[in-house]
Amino acid sequence: MFSILVVATTNQNKLIEFKELLKDIEIEVKSLADFGPIPEVIEDGDTFDDNAYKKAYHTAKILGLPAIADDSGLVVDALDGAPGVYSARYAGEDATDNDNCKKLLSSLHDNTNRKAHFQCVLSIAVPSGPALTYEGKCDGVILKEKRGSSGFGYDPLFYFEPLNKTFAELTMDEKNKVSHRGKALNEMKSELPQITKWIEQKLFEAKPPKPDHSEFENKDWSDEM
Repeated sequence: MFSILVVATTNQNKLIEFKELLKDIEIEVKSLADFGPIPEVIEDGDTFDDNAYKKAYHTAKILGLPAIADDSGLVVDALDGAPGVYSARYAGEDATDNDNCKKLLSSLHDNTNRKAHFQCVLSIAVPSGPALTYEGKCDGVILKEKRGSSGFGYDPLFYFEPLNKTFAELTMDEKNKVSHRGKALNEMKSELPQITKWIEQKLFEAKPPKPDHSEFENKDWSDEM
């Protein structure tokens, strides 16, 4: 059985959520920080699926270990799906969470349609390339001002009606049960025995064949001494 799964992220907040959700599986969960610097992957895909796979495969290929990555973001109805795959850099390449939240509020302004959802795509890849994909979605609305001090990203603006809280007001346990990432990871965990077998099969298939020594079995080496 494989023993290590690498979480392909440098986002410490995401890593905390991953480790919390995966804490009860019998596999050691490592992060990119455990391996030192590796070449950065360029997230230039058009979809969450594209970027999640690209990060997972990039990491698995370089480290030679199974890797899991997610690409997730906020999809706002009134903004035609923006910020979408650009959620982390909505206000620019070096934007902070606060910068992105400010731009979101400015973009929506007084729009009465505040419906939005968080979308997450998880990709589990092996070094040879094949991958499995899981998705999660959580519906909510965008408030006109921040509430709460937990979470990250757009959490203080994302109101989740069933709990009457923003994501930034949820405990970690509450968030993991209802969030887009939590749903995707929990679906993955429910299929962990099958996933484990799949990974082991793919790792075995990727091994180079054993050398064929039959041609040497009856060779007389005396003439070459």
